[in-house]
Amino acid sequence: MNYDVIVIGGGSAGLMASIAASKRGASVLLLDKGDKLGRKLGISGGGRCNVTNNKDMDELIKHIPGNGRFLHSALNSFGNKDIIAFFEGLGIRLKEEDNGRMFPVTDKAKTVVDALVNQVVKQGVTIKVNAPVAEVLFASGAVAGVRLRSGERYVGKSVIIASGGKSVPHTGSTGDGYGWAEKGGHSITELFPTEVPITSNEPFIVSKELQGVSLRDVELTVWNPKGKRIISHRGDMLFTHFGISGPIALRCSQFVVKALKQFKVGNIVLTIDLLPDLSADEVYVETLKLAQTESKKAIKNVLHGYLPDKMIPLLLAKAELEDSITYDNIPKQRWLELARSAKAFPLRAYGTRSIEEAFVTGGGVNLKEIDPKTMASKLTDGLYFCGEVLDIHGYTGGYNITAAFSTGYAAGLSAAESARASRA
Repeated sequence: MNYDVIVIGGGSAGLMASIAASKRGASVLLLDKGDKLGRKLGISGGGRCNVTNNKDMDELIKHIPGNGRFLHSALNSFGNKDIIAFFEGLGIRLKEEDNGRMFPVTDKAKTVVDALVNQVVKQGVTIKVNAPVAEVLFASGAVAGVRLRSGERYVGKSVIIASGGKSVPHTGSTGDGYGWAEKGGHSITELFPTEVPITSNEPFIVSKELQGVSLRDVELTVWNPKGKRIISHRGDMLFTHFGISGPIALRCSQFVVKALKQFKVGNIVLTIDLLPDLSADEVYVETLKLAQTESKKAIKNVLHGYLPDKMIPLLLAKAELEDSITYDNIPKQRWLELARSAKAFPLRAYGTRSIEEAFVTGGGVNLKEIDPKTMASKLTDGLYFCGEVLDIHGYTGGYNITAAFSTGYAAGLSAAESARASRA
């Protein structure tokens, strides 16, 4: 059969592309290799689906450190405010939580997935699941359609590749789109894991003595080998049996990956500021007062509640302080070292978990080869890209899904208009 637009991939970007294209009157075929649509969307936001972020445009783009500026045109046409209005127009009430994150009031991702799929069906899109694509077909410098692994062929004036990256592969994101892009003449910027736990072989990690320790409202900083700060993020984190995880560790992970590669070193130093609202001198004064107030207590007990309990022995050891000494025997210089360690507890990271374990894929289809307004290929007529297959990546918190919806909308709209123009 012939279609105006063929969309490969039934995730966030593909569903939105199908909706945008069919709304413009295009005949649309949506193909997905899995048994149901929106699988990754269904587990996003901890199963609650963080549909977008309500921050202003500039802040939104700042939270997409992987080529967020490329999205200016797409976000101006269909940005976070439009996404909110779109879902509310489908009858889904949204609520705003911390840091601008927008969730359905049901707290169920299924609400969002069902609404999108129902809208796709309502608009007359032909849906085929369990339909893995073997290849995108090309002829005379333009797309011609697709061939499924089953051997079925479909002719299409436009093909939108919305097949995702290589992260969370059990949802169908196994990197298929990169090969199709290359066949269409595109280059792929090197793939790497982002929003992924960080690995370390520090003795306290290997011994698992901090495993399970959760830190609240701390600041994590990545340093280059010359001692220059690369990035800092404040929030929560968690020690694991292999390193660190949690929101701020995930946000710092891409900078660890890039620094290891850029400086060709075996590890990168990170520091944890346990008390980001205080200076080292203020920590020194406060803790010394605590010790003086309870002058008969061993310092390890004095610090209980002020610093994370399981980290106290490590902090004391770094400052070369005996944990049993009391206030009268505190060496002031070593106590200052303790305060400094609390402000910059070091951890050497040697990498991250794999790209398959990452929440988001870094790298992808080279953006120099894509029209930012339409998501159309500059190299092959009728070929479009949207979502995570592109070299765009943001932090968790509704930013990646915003990029997916926005680029999906732009690709769908443009592909439909191109098909209509060819019929005229």
